[in-house]
Amino acid sequence: MGERPDDTRLRLLEAAGEVFAEKGFQAATVREICKRAAANVAAVNYYFGDKQRLYVEVLRYAHRGIAERGEPPCASEMPPEEKLRSFIEHLLADMQDDGTPAWRRRLMLRELTEPSETEACLAAMHAFIQPRKEALGKILSEILPPETSELDRQLIAFSIVGQCMFHRIHWPVVKLMAGETSFRSLDLARLTDHISRFCLAALGYGPPIVEPATPARATA
Repeated sequence: MGERPDDTRLRLLEAAGEVFAEKGFQAATVREICKRAAANVAAVNYYFGDKQRLYVEVLRYAHRGIAERGEPPCASEMPPEEKLRSFIEHLLADMQDDGTPAWRRRLMLRELTEPSETEACLAAMHAFIQPRKEALGKILSEILPPETSELDRQLIAFSIVGQCMFHRIHWPVVKLMAGETSFRSLDLARLTDHISRFCLAALGYGPPIVEPATPARATA
């Protein structure tokens, strides 16, 4: 029996994801993508139109694969601090290798740090980011005072997400600064615990990370 068209299209998406994740959109070539997919070089035009539209479809495909994990468990009866912890754990997990093709996360992280800035790519990334933005916004609305300005809410959200992204995107820097032994201990549970406690303490919603030092008594 002959190969189904969907098989070729899927192989192109997987191969293109690997190449785009490794090299970025500009450096990736249709020839290399088709070679990895064991497809004719005309297949990209046939199934997607051109390299740009292939890239957009790969972003959407990667997003669907990550989204299959579902949303963080945040039941309405959960305390806000537990919701924030769950969100942070889920976000960190979204950015780590978990047995699914590693290129999906590498590509999404690449697009977050080096955006293509075309309208189609921005739309694809908006679909990836928007549900997370809304989820974090709802959690912060339970933690922050009602009079907190929209700008301050956004900056607080950026600070939370930024900590998660730092440990996943800049792990070589973390490894260099922390040392091999400490770096190996920074698993999902440890990072979730630290970032959660740090953020809650900063928001006045949890105990301080470290107890303040006792002032030394003045000597006569």
